[in-house]
Amino acid sequence: MRSGGRQQPNWKLDDERRQRLTTSSDQIFPMAADNYRPGNYMHERSHTGAHQDYDIGLCGYILLVLSYVIILLTFPFSLTVCLKVVQEYERAVMFRLGRILGGAKGPGLFIIVPCVDAYTKVDLRTVTFDVPPQEILTKDSVTVAVDAVVYFRVFDPVISITNVEDAPKSTQLLAATSLRNVLGTKSLQEILSDRESIAQTMQAALDEGTECWGVRVERVEVKDVRLPVQLQRAMAAEAEAAREARAKVIAAEGEQKASRALKDAADVIMQSPTALQLRYLQTLTTIASEKNSTIVFPIP
Repeated sequence: MRSGGRQQPNWKLDDERRQRLTTSSDQIFPMAADNYRPGNYMHERSHTGAHQDYDIGLCGYILLVLSYVIILLTFPFSLTVCLKVVQEYERAVMFRLGRILGGAKGPGLFIIVPCVDAYTKVDLRTVTFDVPPQEILTKDSVTVAVDAVVYFRVFDPVISITNVEDAPKSTQLLAATSLRNVLGTKSLQEILSDRESIAQTMQAALDEGTECWGVRVERVEVKDVRLPVQLQRAMAAEAEAAREARAKVIAAEGEQKASRALKDAADVIMQSPTALQLRYLQTLTTIASEKNSTIVFPIP
């Protein structure tokens, strides 16, 4: 979020968001919330290999024991299936028999139990996408096509998997809708001249909507505003007429100042007849420099 004061580091903001989302996650996914505790995934790596004590039932224990037996019987070939690696910019959300197993795993090496565990990788890097051009009717009834660029990233891998089916796609659809809603309340002049305020308003709206998905919108920029051809011609004609009007006003002001200067000069010359004769001689010098064959000059 943009503000005039000092901004907190991203990992501190992520921790605050995870704490706010804990209550809502407990209500929606009580079993997952019992086994998941938000943490700083950008700096803490103590979640690797974490397990919980929830009851998976008799069938679950049987499947788990059979999986361990298969792993032991096929050792060391089973390591190729059990050992998984996630990159520094990724986290793995693991499910055991459909339930979340601890927190997000990674970065680095972790172990899964075949036939019982499943995992999903989540990319924590900043993602950039273009909002498709949107046909928008402005507040002053002008149709324009506007497109924007949105930068976002996942700050909580577990919530981004459990609370929404496809967090990046949902964010893109919400961005397109928010762009139409925000610009629909602005006039054409505001859209063309106040893009920074529009970007901040849109970022706040998106960030509020995507917080429950574990997604943080970092930046929004209005990239291009396309006007209809007829409107462009009308605006060009209006601008040209305004420039011509200003040029005429400036020329009239120049003539007015010149006439006042001539009047002042005439008053000075009337007070001294010798000044008029000197002016005649100066004019004669100017004409003589042009090398004319005949010069007719009145002598007072």
